[in-house]
Amino acid sequence: MTGVLVPIVEGHSEVIALPVFLRRLTIHLGLPYTAVAPPFRVKRYAVVRPNELERAVTQAIASRDGATSVLVLLDADDDCPAELGPQLLARGASVTSLPLRVVIANREIEAWTLAGIESLRGVRGIEPAATSPADPDTIRNAKGQLTARMKGTRGYVETDDLPALLAMLDLDQARDQSPSLDKFCRDLGALCSPEA
Repeated sequence: MTGVLVPIVEGHSEVIALPVFLRRLTIHLGLPYTAVAPPFRVKRYAVVRPNELERAVTQAIASRDGATSVLVLLDADDDCPAELGPQLLARGASVTSLPLRVVIANREIEAWTLAGIESLRGVRGIEPAATSPADPDTIRNAKGQLTARMKGTRGYVETDDLPALLAMLDLDQARDQSPSLDKFCRDLGALCSPEA
């Protein structure tokens, strides 16, 4: 029986983009096939409050048939991922025996696309000379940085652009430049392994 991974995310763009990105990553990383359930969306400001992540994990598992693992993906915003991630992991694990991982994208998931922006030149209006910033995980307002790297007056639109950018992103380059994407890949590997 194949596993069913249940993603928990905060934004509409991740609801659209993450299932395809997860399938792409499992192939790229040589992981066993894992079905990806439709993501369960939570509000970032609410889920960090006491009992809210626990409620979200419980509801996500109950609402997705055949759930075998859970992957929580949130933006760090101004929180420290090294502090928030373990706190949320412990809270989520307190309500399920299923394998669970928490990844806090530092600062925003869009930083992952900035980390591999050279591979996105010409995609969704990205300038032909666009280059990755130094240490993209520390960039504040990564969405604005994407807009700054787009041609003319075109601006970044999360629900339209994130799925397309993640579909074309050079995964190795982005992973090398973004520690939070590297953690995401390692955690996905752990959830998709036969021992998970």
